[in-house]
Amino acid sequence: MRYLRLWAVLLGWSFRRAPVLTASVLGLNLANTAAIVGSALAVRTAVSGAAGHSMATALVGALAAVLCFAGLTVLSDIRDNLQAVLVDKVGITEVLAGIQKDLAGIQGLEPLEDPLVLDKISVVLRSGGALVAGMWAAVAALFGVVQLAASLSLLAAVNPWLPAFLLFAAAPLWADHLAQVRIVAGEEATAESFRVQRHLFETLTSADSAKEIRVAGVAGQLLERTADVWDEVTRSRAEAQFGAAIRRMLGWAVFTVGWLAALGLVASPGRHLSAGDLVMSMTIVSTLRQSLQAAVSNTMHAAGARRIVEPYLWLREFTRTATPSQTRLAPPDRLEHGITLRTVGYRYPGTGVPALEEVSAHLPAGSVVAIVGEHGSGKSTLAKLLCGFYQPDTGSVLIDGVPLADLDLERWRSRLSAAFQDFGRFETVFAEGVGIGDLPHVADREHVEAAIAAADAEAFAARLQDGLDTQLGRGLGGVDLSEGQWQKTALARASMREEPLLLVLDEPTASLDAPSEHEIFVGYLARARRAAERAGTVTVIVSHRFSTVADADLILVLHEGRLVEAGSHQALTGLGPEGRYAELYGLQATAYTAERRGD
Repeated sequence: MRYLRLWAVLLGWSFRRAPVLTASVLGLNLANTAAIVGSALAVRTAVSGAAGHSMATALVGALAAVLCFAGLTVLSDIRDNLQAVLVDKVGITEVLAGIQKDLAGIQGLEPLEDPLVLDKISVVLRSGGALVAGMWAAVAALFGVVQLAASLSLLAAVNPWLPAFLLFAAAPLWADHLAQVRIVAGEEATAESFRVQRHLFETLTSADSAKEIRVAGVAGQLLERTADVWDEVTRSRAEAQFGAAIRRMLGWAVFTVGWLAALGLVASPGRHLSAGDLVMSMTIVSTLRQSLQAAVSNTMHAAGARRIVEPYLWLREFTRTATPSQTRLAPPDRLEHGITLRTVGYRYPGTGVPALEEVSAHLPAGSVVAIVGEHGSGKSTLAKLLCGFYQPDTGSVLIDGVPLADLDLERWRSRLSAAFQDFGRFETVFAEGVGIGDLPHVADREHVEAAIAAADAEAFAARLQDGLDTQLGRGLGGVDLSEGQWQKTALARASMREEPLLLVLDEPTASLDAPSEHEIFVGYLARARRAAERAGTVTVIVSHRFSTVADADLILVLHEGRLVEAGSHQALTGLGPEGRYAELYGLQATAYTAERRGD
């Protein structure tokens, strides 16, 4: 029933997107079925007319037969071409777009990092058209059943026992079912390897990774690894296809035995049949094998869509349950108390060590809070928890005393601004790449220019060949920015919202030079103070460079997922060598001094 409901939905989408085209394909399927049955009747008329010396009847029957046989070829070609257009249109605009919309509606990031979900997405996103094609195969199979029923009725009129041989058709149908089970198992077993192969291919053909690959001289090893993975995928899938082919061959062997028996029944001595009935019976029995094969093939195609239908239905159900249905609370218009972390813990799925463990802290409204620590200490994870990308495994995040889990996360994020260390590289026009940080103002050039200035990106923006209208990304014939320029673009994007409740800067200057870093931090601190006055904004700066966070109101020091120290710069450095912050700050200061002296 799930499949029938899905086919009905897909057919409805086809009518919605292209009603005339859909109706034409259905009409051509009906005409094709009528032509097959009509050809058998026309042959009987022609032969009976010739046997009865009625040339007019024979000519009419012959002409009708010619028209039916010619129509079969022409109508099938037209139907297949129109159907291919429908498959592409609905597959892209409905199936793939629907999955992308469903995935975008998931509030957190965990599903997009879950290998199981990624495997399902991998299958569906490369086969959206195949899902629609499966629906049309089911439609063709239905018309095939109608055609078979009509053909068997004609056979029964000649000899009541003739339709019985169709029982042999159960063999190829059951064999096909077993074959599809084998193929689906092979597809699912190799989904992860397929994703690995695709990743390796993209790595080898990407300009970003090409430099390091060539310097390291690892192209050969990567090519060998790609070949090994692809060999594994093709071998496993070939074995599945071979096993399926054996099953189908045995099924058709049983059917052929039945077909030969039917021929013997009709042509046996002592049967009193007219020449027309005999020829019609032979024609039907002869074409019935092709008709049944087409019906089985379409059924197989529809059933074969199971390898896509199951992941598709799984994703639809998963996104439905992963998207909150109950009404959530709206975030406050202004932060009055601040953000509280209450014994927060988080462990990434599939890992044994917690990324965060029992983190408790209060981020006062209007404050600038720095999160520091060594690489892997949990800084970025904590920032993503504040944004609502992950839900804590233990504890809670409170926004003015209200659990973040109780807020409407989409509305909460509309009150955030953020620049992450793994920032996006959107290949759009430069102004749009900045403006999408606040969609209502994406076309406001004055607003966009102010954000560019806040990110200290005016100088490089002025050098772009078409200014703010410059297309970014070589893939679209645009310019390829440097890493630092991409990061400034991300910072400008984060500057579009002027009064967020939470501003997150996750390693915002990792790709910038020291002068740019200084200018940006000075500017953002000033912006944070202004936003704090208007909206009680909490500004969170994640950094491993201690020199950039000395002016923060509160510094949180993380070590191996735990909060080990909290306080101002003066308070933490006052702890002396025993303090974690003071130790790391001293090490960085010593390294910087040595670098300046040329040591």
